[in-house]
Amino acid sequence: MTEPQLVARDLRRSFRIGPRRIEVLRGISLDVAHGEAVFLCGASGAGKTTLLYTLAGLERPEAGTVEFEGRRLYTGSSSSQAEMRNRKMGFVFQGYFLLPELTALENVMLPGMIGGKRNRVAGEATLKDVGLSDRLHHLPAELSGGEQQRVAIARALTNDPDIIFADEPTGNLDSRTGDSIIELLLELARSRKKTLLVVTHDARLAALGDRQLRIVDGVLA
Repeated sequence: MTEPQLVARDLRRSFRIGPRRIEVLRGISLDVAHGEAVFLCGASGAGKTTLLYTLAGLERPEAGTVEFEGRRLYTGSSSSQAEMRNRKMGFVFQGYFLLPELTALENVMLPGMIGGKRNRVAGEATLKDVGLSDRLHHLPAELSGGEQQRVAIARALTNDPDIIFADEPTGNLDSRTGDSIIELLLELARSRKKTLLVVTHDARLAALGDRQLRIVDGVLA
């Protein structure tokens, strides 16, 4: 496929803090190819997470456009946009956002249930792929931080999305566990032919991707 999967043009976003207006994205444009692993890095407050959320259809820009697989994001009804994200996109966050009353398997099955599918077999298979076949029926409180993040990765993959967005997925983990999480994300994305966009402040981890984009003061350096 020669056309980029994700296309962003002249993205701009600002926030007002009291009398001050802070420009977070200042005209960012980029293309992401199908199956590419792109790492967004930069200092705290540089705009990494805002850019990721904007590319993922979660945070509307003040100006500029985002197209995913030829479809313009931020158009159509909110329900149609949510349905597209549920079907086409997977999300991994710094906080694991697992429902505490649900088991690992139930948490992984949740996106499918929201989309009208209840695929227990796929959920079990994905948990096996992240090394948690013996933790299916454990609650989040019974899992380590690394195990909870593996559940979150399995949940992101359960609907077989085309792209995975990960926002500081190692932020709550020690360096050794964080390294294993990034390695797992890259391995799964490549073996399943998924596009991967990861926000990290760790330049060492960012170097593991196919391409590294550095954000400085709201622009790509």
